[in-house]
Amino acid sequence: MSSRRSRASRHREEDEINNHILKLQAAISQIQRTGTTSRASASKILKETCNFIKKLHREMEDLSERLSVLMASIDTNSAEAEVLISLLMQR
Repeated sequence: MSSRRSRASRHREEDEINNHILKLQAAISQIQRTGTTSRASASKILKETCNFIKKLHREMEDLSERLSVLMASIDTNSAEAEVLISLLMQR
């Protein structure tokens, strides 16, 4: 069940990243066509994109820390450890 949630979460994040990339491409294209009139919107899109990337980094650090705690608390020869390691080896 959690792997389904993880995949769904990953899919939403990929969609959000793609959406920011499309907005950024459109803003850059518009700037190239019109000059400086759209710099504010391009700046806003860049800021939103940077903030989103920072948020993803914070989430990754949090998950990494939680994983370290989990790995330290389980017996490395247990079935749970094998399942966890197999999940970590998946893409």
